[in-house]
Amino acid sequence: MPEAELVASEEGGLGPADEGWFVLNAREARWSTGDLGEYCAFESREARFPQLGINLNRLEPGESMTMYHREKAQEGFLVLSGECLLVVEGEERPLRQWDFFHCPAGVAHAIVGAGEGPSVVLAVGARTEESRGSVVYPVDPVALRHRTGVEVETADPREAYAPFTLRDCAYEEGWLPE
Repeated sequence: MPEAELVASEEGGLGPADEGWFVLNAREARWSTGDLGEYCAFESREARFPQLGINLNRLEPGESMTMYHREKAQEGFLVLSGECLLVVEGEERPLRQWDFFHCPAGVAHAIVGAGEGPSVVLAVGARTEESRGSVVYPVDPVALRHRTGVEVETADPREAYAPFTLRDCAYEEGWLPE
């Protein structure tokens, strides 16, 4: 398989133009920013990874990485820096640097930035045929208390994320620890 061409998005940052292999530094990749912190997916809208989703999430205290949800695919989360709060199956669990959260399929969860400063979380998730379109956003009082929950259960991500803004951008200096 040939190497993928890396192309700049209109908003800034690089992403693959096709499905080939590539090496891309997170500081040069396309990012998104908005009400849910900053997010780097390493892929482009034109060339999504078919089997494995992987991204970096930068969260300020109180910012949620996602809406509280469950899906039919395994996920894993590693806190690379800072502190977070895991909301899992209606419970709160503190996370600190180097804590790993293994999330089997069907487990409701969300991660919220915590502590005194920003955190960075590496997220990895399976992309399988059976998991496509399987996300459910259940109502949960703990998730609602942390502004990461929905008031009415839905399976529509557009509904769950309607209150939040997100725009593509280039990396900004200081988002990642040195």
